[in-house]
Amino acid sequence: MSTSSQQIARSGLRSFRAKFVIVVGSAVLFDLLVTGGLALWNVQRLSRDATAEVGQGLEQANQSYIRSYAETTAEHVNLLLNQVHSDVSTLAGVLQAQIDRPLRETQIGGAMARGAPGTVNVVYDSKGGWAQNLPGPLSVVSVWGYLLGSDHVPLPEVQRDIENSAVLDLVAPSLLANGLSKLQMYYIGPEERPIFRTAPYTEQAQTFDRLYPGHNSAQFWTFFFPGLYESWEQWAKDPGQRPVSNDITQTAPYTDAITGKLIVSFFQPLWSPDRTRVAGAAGTDITLDQLAEIIENVKVADSGFGFLTMSDGNVVAINPIGEKIIGLQASSDTGGEGVTGLNRSLRKSLQPEIAQLPLGEEGLLRHILLHENGEKVPYLVALRQLQPTNLWVSGPVRREAMLLGIVVPEREIYASLFAAQAGISQATNRILIYQILALLVSLCFVIGAVFAISKRITRGISALADAAKRIQAKDYSVRLDIPTHDEVGEAGLAFNRMAEQISFHTENLEQLVEDRTTEIEEANLQISTLNHRLRNENLRLGAELAVARRIQMMVLPKARELEEITDLEIVAYMRPADEVGGDYYDVLRDGKRLKIGIGDVTGHGLESGVLMLMVQSTARALQEAGDMDPSQFLNSLNRAIYKNLVRISTNKHLSLAFLDYDGKRLTLSGQHEELIVVRKLGKVERIDTLDLGLPIGLEPDISQFVVTREVSFDRDDMIILHTDGVTEAENRAGELFGIERLCESAGRRYGQSAEDVKIGIIGDLMTHIGTQKIHDDITLVVMRHR
Repeated sequence: MSTSSQQIARSGLRSFRAKFVIVVGSAVLFDLLVTGGLALWNVQRLSRDATAEVGQGLEQANQSYIRSYAETTAEHVNLLLNQVHSDVSTLAGVLQAQIDRPLRETQIGGAMARGAPGTVNVVYDSKGGWAQNLPGPLSVVSVWGYLLGSDHVPLPEVQRDIENSAVLDLVAPSLLANGLSKLQMYYIGPEERPIFRTAPYTEQAQTFDRLYPGHNSAQFWTFFFPGLYESWEQWAKDPGQRPVSNDITQTAPYTDAITGKLIVSFFQPLWSPDRTRVAGAAGTDITLDQLAEIIENVKVADSGFGFLTMSDGNVVAINPIGEKIIGLQASSDTGGEGVTGLNRSLRKSLQPEIAQLPLGEEGLLRHILLHENGEKVPYLVALRQLQPTNLWVSGPVRREAMLLGIVVPEREIYASLFAAQAGISQATNRILIYQILALLVSLCFVIGAVFAISKRITRGISALADAAKRIQAKDYSVRLDIPTHDEVGEAGLAFNRMAEQISFHTENLEQLVEDRTTEIEEANLQISTLNHRLRNENLRLGAELAVARRIQMMVLPKARELEEITDLEIVAYMRPADEVGGDYYDVLRDGKRLKIGIGDVTGHGLESGVLMLMVQSTARALQEAGDMDPSQFLNSLNRAIYKNLVRISTNKHLSLAFLDYDGKRLTLSGQHEELIVVRKLGKVERIDTLDLGLPIGLEPDISQFVVTREVSFDRDDMIILHTDGVTEAENRAGELFGIERLCESAGRRYGQSAEDVKIGIIGDLMTHIGTQKIHDDITLVVMRHR
C-alpha cells in the first residue's frame, strides 16, 4: 500500500484518531450532557419545590380563612337563635310564674277581665263552631268548639285559662318591639284546654277554617303538632330524655297558616306547679327571611356563597345563584298534619358531589367538582355545625344540629396561588434557556480542543499500527523507536520484545508443538481417571440416598396400623422434593390414647431426612416411656433433638405440632402450620398454632413457650394437617396454592371418606402445580371422626 493510501486510511472513520476523537468527544459530551442535565433537573426540581411550598402555604392560609369565615358566620346564626330563645324563655317565665302562683294568677286574670274585657270575652261563631274575641285588643284568643259548653260559652276552667293568658298582652308587645324581629308570640293551653292566644291580633280561627277543614273537631295538639306534646310529657317524667338539655323546641321551616310566610317556630313547654305534667306552651315565630338574610349576605372572594341546611340535607337558606350552582330542586312537601314545609334536599342535588357530601362530618373541608356549562369546575366547600337544639318535625322530638356551608370557586380563592406559580414557571424557563446556551458553548469548545490534541496523542499509536502490519507480512525484523515515556512508549518496548519472541518461536515451532501435545495427552489421561472416580462416587451416593429414603418411608405409619383405630379414620400423603424429604408425620398409639404429629424440617435432602428420623425415633421412645403429657412431651423431645443438633454442628430446626386424642378430648400443642377443622355443612375453622410453642432445636428449653389448646372434635368432623409444601406450591405464573384454596378444597368434600378427601385435595394441588417443578416436600394428613 502506498504512503498516500495509508494516510487516507488513517484519516478515515476507521482510524484510531477518528475513534479517539469519537470516544473522547463522546465522553466529554456525555459528561457535559449529564452535568447540564442535572443542572436543568435541579432547576426544575427547585421550581417544583418552590411552587409546592408556596402553594401549600397559600392553600393552608385560604383554607384557614374559609374555616374562620364559616365559624364566624355560624356564631352569627347561633347568636340570632339565642336571641329568639331568650325572648321565648322570657315569655315562658312570665306564664310559668302565673301557673306556679295560683293566687297571683287569679288576681292578674281578674284585673285583665275588669280592665280589658275585650281580651277575655269571646263571641261564638255558629258557622265555624268556635269562639273568639272581637278585634281591638292586642292579642287574639281562639277557643275551639269542644272547649265550649252546650250554651256555646267557654267551660269555667277554660274561661279561667282565657283570663290568665291575657297576661300575654302585658309582655308580648315589649318583646315584639325589642330584640330580634319576631312575627308573632303566643300561648297554647294544655292538652285538655288548648286555647290559642296570639299577639298581635289576627283572624286566627277564620284562617284555620279555610286552610285546615275539620281542625275544630280534632284535638289541637294532635292535629297540628303530633308527637310534640307526648315528648314533653316524657320529659316531665324523666328530664334526661331530652335530646338537648334545654326545654326550648324548634320546628323545621314550614308555611305559616296566617301569614303565608316560611317560618320557624320556637316553643317552650310550661309545667304544672309540681313539674309532673305539661301545662301548655309559650312560643314565637320568626320568618325564614331573617335566617336567610345572614346566609345570603355571605360573600367569599367574588362569587362564593353560603347555605344553611338541616342535618338531613334540607337546605333552609341559600341565595338564588348558589341554589343554581349546587343544583338544588325546590318542591313543596305537605306532611298531612296541617303544615307545609320547604324541601330543597342536598341529597337530591343535580350535582353528584353535592349529593354525596358527608353531612355528619363536623368541620368538613373538601375539594369538589361541579358541572357548569358542560365542564367540571373545581370548588372548595366547608361545613360548620351550629349549636344543637331540640327539633320537632312530625313525631317525637329529636336532636338537631344545623350545618352552615360555604362554597367558593377554587379559581377565585387560589388566584394568588396561580399567579405565584405562573411567575415561578416564567423564571424557571429563563434559567433553562441560559443553561442550554451555556451547554452549547461548552460543547463547541470541547470539540475543538479534542481535535487539537488528538494528532499528537495518536502519533505513536500509528507507528505501532504500521509495525503490526509488517509483522503480519512475516517481517519479524521490524523494531520501533518511540521517544515518548508514556504508556504508548511502553507499548513500543513491549512490541519489540514480542517481535523478538515471535522470531524465536517461529524458529522452534515444531519442538514446541510436540511438547504441548505430550502435555495434553497426559492431562486427558488424568481427566479420564477423575471422571471414572466421579461416576463411582455418584453411584455410591445414589445408593446411600435410596437406602435413606427407604428407611424414612419404612418408619411412617402403615395403613393397617391406622385401620385399627376404630373411632378415627386417618390417611396421609407424603412426597419429598428430593430423594430424601424433611417432612415428618406420625401416629403414636398407646391403648386408646393417640398422639398425631406433623412437622417440617428447614430445607430438604439427606440432612433434613436424618433430622426427621431423629424426631420420629425420639417421639417413639418418649411414648414408650409413658411421657404423654403434651407440654412435657414437646419439651423432652426438644432437649434431645437440640443436643443432637449441637453434636452434628448444623443450624437446622423444625416446626412441630402434636394432636393428643383420648377418645373424648382433642388437645393441640406445638408450633406449626394452621390446623384446619371442617365441621358440619362444610364450615371451615382455621386454628393458628403460632402461640402454642417454639420451633424444635432452636433453644435447649422451650417449656415456657409450650401451650395447649382444646379443640372440639365431634362426629363427622374432619381435621386437615399439612406442611408448607402444600400451601406454598407454585404454578407456572408463580401463584401459590395458598391456605384459602386448601380450605375451600377440604370444605367441598365434607361428608366424604378421609381417603376421598385426601385424593381430592392432592388432585386440586397437582392441577394447580401443573408442569411446574416441586420445590418443597409435600405432606398431607386427613383425620375424620367416624
